[in-house]
Amino acid sequence: MGRPDWGWAAPGRVNLMGEHTDYNDGWVLPFAIGQRTRVALVARTDDRVRIWSTQAERADVPEETTTATQPGDLGGWAAYVAGVVWAFGVHGHKLPGLDVWVDSDVPLGAGLSSSAALECAVAVAVDDRLGLGCGPDRLAALARRAENDYVGAPTGVMDQVASLHGRAGHVLLLDTRTMRIQHLACDPDAAGLTPLVIDTRASHQLAEGGGYAERRRECQRAAAELGVDALRDVTEDDLARLGDATLARRARHVVRDNARVHEAVGQLRTGAWADLGETMLASHASLRDDFEVSCAELDTAVKASVGAGALGARMTGGGFGGSAIALVPVDRVDAVDAACGEAFAARGWREPQVFAVQPAAGAGRL
Repeated sequence: MGRPDWGWAAPGRVNLMGEHTDYNDGWVLPFAIGQRTRVALVARTDDRVRIWSTQAERADVPEETTTATQPGDLGGWAAYVAGVVWAFGVHGHKLPGLDVWVDSDVPLGAGLSSSAALECAVAVAVDDRLGLGCGPDRLAALARRAENDYVGAPTGVMDQVASLHGRAGHVLLLDTRTMRIQHLACDPDAAGLTPLVIDTRASHQLAEGGGYAERRRECQRAAAELGVDALRDVTEDDLARLGDATLARRARHVVRDNARVHEAVGQLRTGAWADLGETMLASHASLRDDFEVSCAELDTAVKASVGAGALGARMTGGGFGGSAIALVPVDRVDAVDAACGEAFAARGWREPQVFAVQPAAGAGRL
């Protein structure tokens, strides 16, 4: 049987402000991007689940499981698809077998939530094709469960919410405790600015690397020591009560990045783009020094882009590799691209991939 037309798609995301705050019940400010994962899907009459990817080494050979799949049955990219099938079942939906094809232009391992784009594209396709009527909030919850409990990546909820709730020309202010979403107009083009992603090509693997999970544990320990449910509830004055210097640095980042989210919201509303650039730089310094999730490639990308004229830049995503986001005047885009390439070449690193992004629509039918 040939592949049907691509029917559904979900975007990756860039996080403008608020990193590692989502699993601390804090605030984040992401936006969906134009790069997205597409899905074609056909229901079967048995319980087999077959999954093809145009990016696989053998694109004509499917990964296979069944609707009774359990964590550990599949690994790699196919686990994210199987995990969504599993999560639907956990949420009480009995699915038929499925044939699923996926294709994506969201860069892999770049910190732009390629995994969430895949999960959300499959979830939207299953929901729409089978008429389950789940809605974006429920789909975000089961997509996150697929990533956390089937794949084993301990991520927060921001990525799936951004992919499903994205709106063209807007960023999402998400309160991860209440799950309240506000869409805020964001039009850098009108201000003569371009958000540039600098993919360092230093790949991060949140399901395999221990750094991300360790940061979560450190945040939980800090909250427990301070007697609060989550670091969202901590103030600057509380930080002095943490006896462990490492935990104090981790908590300080979360407290201050939560504050920076609200600063960024005000700057967007008033069009204070230069101030937003400074807030981005402060966030990156905090992620580098207090939370210690940056790396040499990310630090170099930020420094080179600002040196070439960006108003500000910061790492975006979980860190330990991945991408930076820079806010660049239109007439400095080529200079920033060149500066990043030269800085990486001088250190013997692979050339970074630099490309523009804009706030884009969320997941849905094509």
